[in-house]
Amino acid sequence: MEKLRIGALISGTGSNLAAIMDACADGRIKGEIVFVGSDNPEAQGLARPRSEGIPVFVVPYSEVSRKFREEPDRVPLPDDFSLSDIAAKQQLVAQDSGRDRLRRYFAPRVLCEKMMLDRMAETPFDLLVLAGFMRVLTPYFLDRVNTDPGLPRIMNIHPALLPAFPGTDGYGDTFAYGCKVGGCTVHFVDYGEDTGPIIGQASFPIEPGDTLADVKKKGLELEWKLYPRCVDLFARGLLKVERPASGRRIVRIGR
Repeated sequence: MEKLRIGALISGTGSNLAAIMDACADGRIKGEIVFVGSDNPEAQGLARPRSEGIPVFVVPYSEVSRKFREEPDRVPLPDDFSLSDIAAKQQLVAQDSGRDRLRRYFAPRVLCEKMMLDRMAETPFDLLVLAGFMRVLTPYFLDRVNTDPGLPRIMNIHPALLPAFPGTDGYGDTFAYGCKVGGCTVHFVDYGEDTGPIIGQASFPIEPGDTLADVKKKGLELEWKLYPRCVDLFARGLLKVERPASGRRIVRIGR
């Protein structure tokens, strides 16, 4: 079996990226990180791949978005950009929001995604892992990476036991709700926000005296174990997405 070629996108410290890199290094994953991209030029997690000679790139989302807001009619969009196609597939903005609002929301994101796709095209990859990448990906990007409906190629880890508490603050929402159990979820990425087929989950007890910091610490320690295990399942060809008669897509594990 050849090594799985893994691309990664990060926004911050890259602790989950480090966990996957460690698992590749010690043989828990038969794979290797082939590039790392970020939306944040200051992302701490870029230091390790740079030091190990792994290709790194940055697409400055904030700067691109600012330029688009200042001159929205003068910034050229990709030739294959179709607002109607994206609007029909996306699940993030109300469909009746109006064309102008939809364009303001999606156009700058697509500009950045095209830049990322161009950089990613320089290095062939089999799987893309989102390791603390804090940007929502649009159908424009997803359709150009997830080309096989039976085996998506974008994986994400979320700090909650989905489908509960989607969004950016899973541990905070879990803690604020008063849950007695917290956890994390690895899933494939689809058009919704944290709605893709679930690959694996891990849970931990929330004790009466636990603080939010305790919850986050417990969760991160589980993330660093769960994410490499799920990537390894992909590397060994054990994941397949199916849509049963009930409707929602699910992940089957096994040959």
